[in-house]
Amino acid sequence: MDQDQKILVVGSANTDMVIGVDKFPLPGQTLLGNNFLLNAGGKGANQAVAAARLGGHVAIIARLGNDLFGNQTIENFKKEGLNVDGVVLDNKLPSGVAQIVVDKSGENTIVVAGGANLALNTKQINKNADLINASEVVLLQLEIPLGSVLYVAKKATSLGKKVILNPAPARKLSNELYANIYAITPNETETRYLTGIKITGEESAQHAADFFHNKGVRVVIITLGAAGAFLSTPDFSGTLATTEVEAVDSTAAGDTFNGALASALSKGMGWVDAVSFANKAAALSVTKHGAQASIPFLKDIQG
Repeated sequence: MDQDQKILVVGSANTDMVIGVDKFPLPGQTLLGNNFLLNAGGKGANQAVAAARLGGHVAIIARLGNDLFGNQTIENFKKEGLNVDGVVLDNKLPSGVAQIVVDKSGENTIVVAGGANLALNTKQINKNADLINASEVVLLQLEIPLGSVLYVAKKATSLGKKVILNPAPARKLSNELYANIYAITPNETETRYLTGIKITGEESAQHAADFFHNKGVRVVIITLGAAGAFLSTPDFSGTLATTEVEAVDSTAAGDTFNGALASALSKGMGWVDAVSFANKAAALSVTKHGAQASIPFLKDIQG
């Protein structure tokens, strides 16, 4: 076990299969695509890679199929410097995949087959309890079973760890889960889904943040795309601006933000500085195409 490990990511790992088309096919229609890309993806994997590239010592608990995609993914994790002790290769289920079709305007349609991600269970988590014990920050998303998310959150919170939930893709959450979350990082769409509040400025953002605070969440970070992020803590409330960039692909912006946030917190930064660091990392990610391919390294931010 990595004695320096301070961040644990528990979440999904997928292989993204991306096909470019001039226009989307109609039902029953076959089209010839113009390019094909095979990319590493999944919110858990992306966030773990981002945290590691940005200076964090990271372990990941994930479940893959014992197949071509699964073996490629675990090798990629090792190459990125992740502790893979908590990764299981499932002999019965395939690795998770996402089929993404992108038209010439940049619009996309996505179909995800969760595969082994959907079998990441409490038994696997218990077998890797030492990874939770070793961590300071535990980062979660919602592409694995909700029961497993709750189980990790409760276990980590009981041990005094900072549990950060990126509630994506948006799903209704229980009061029990909220009570075991230290920080939550929804975007504007997820915030509206969870709170019923549309973000139109700082006042509405604070109302939304108060919804989460009233559920027991201490720190609320609502990501606002090019406008930065709204941060609400017991000591601070306000919008933190981000770097202006020429955006070409926002695919990994949210995952980069969350990984960067975890990395910054693991190094002792306060919330304002950590969110500013995450804003900068996310801004850099949108200047490149792809998911993990666009995630910056620490030297890119410091340069």
